[in-house]
Amino acid sequence: MAITNQLMTMLMSLIFLLRIASFASSLNLQTGFYSNSCPNAESIVRYVMKKALIREPRSLASVMRFQFHDCLVNGCDASMLLDDTPTMLGEKLALSNINSLRSFEVIDEVKEALENACPGIVSCADIIIMASRDAVALTGGPFWEVRLGRLDSLIANQEDSNNIMPSPRTNASALINLFEKYDLSVKDLVALSGSHSIGKARCFSIMFRLYNQSGTGKPDPAIDPDYRKELNKLCPLDVDQNVTGNLDATPVVFDNQYFKDMVGGRGFLNSDQTLFTFPETREFVKLYSKNQSEFFKAFVEGMLKMGDLQSGKPGEVRKNCRVVNARHSHLLLEKEHM
Repeated sequence: MAITNQLMTMLMSLIFLLRIASFASSLNLQTGFYSNSCPNAESIVRYVMKKALIREPRSLASVMRFQFHDCLVNGCDASMLLDDTPTMLGEKLALSNINSLRSFEVIDEVKEALENACPGIVSCADIIIMASRDAVALTGGPFWEVRLGRLDSLIANQEDSNNIMPSPRTNASALINLFEKYDLSVKDLVALSGSHSIGKARCFSIMFRLYNQSGTGKPDPAIDPDYRKELNKLCPLDVDQNVTGNLDATPVVFDNQYFKDMVGGRGFLNSDQTLFTFPETREFVKLYSKNQSEFFKAFVEGMLKMGDLQSGKPGEVRKNCRVVNARHSHLLLEKEHM
């Protein structure tokens, strides 16, 4: 009898997982996805983001970049929001995320508000997409209709995040190769790099540019001399490398100043300035530095394309963005021992 019950449990678990996988693989993202199931979803997200802007303007830049760190690692599935467990290393401590990604509490706040209004309906993966869009719009950038209907992953993968996400030292050629893997063009790369129009980065990310570019023991020659003096004061050799500097001259306004700064040799990160020094990307930098509307248009196109990335793996709508739902944890453990 016990064996029969165990077999039935295993069979039901397998059927359930297959059903989830089938749903995930046939997922069809669309605008207005929650118009019936949670009609106020997008306005709720925007309201919480407005509160976050008032409380700490920098938090919007942090949340906006969640889309990049989530979608490029096995698709837009909120895997990066999962906390570590005894059996899983999450992505929060991955090389590109540790001491860098912040403001997870804003997503927690959004999720709580949505769960109060529409329990179990809106996925954390969709929250990232909506919150990223609102972070841009609320700081002066474009607004666009987002495609929704994603599922949340059941696992995270720190190793994949380490292997995929670029470092601040990355050059334009490596960035182009990375984006090509996701069918994102050179134009998409340059426009999406404009996410650095808002926010800050740590001295840790530029020490090599200031003091040992490419192992030469000298600063990066692409840095404007006056700007290098500013950075030397901000980030001397003995600095606490968690000290932060502005990514562009207007760090709380989403505009095309980021591209103007690069043309002037005032890009903060190596991965930014290299977009102007590299021939294949330079013309887009120059275009966007002169024409903000072209930048906005290309940025929206890039965000939509990146937001469409999916893994096709089983998923769910998490009740808490930091942990998988209890039932699915149980099913996954059973699957591992089958």
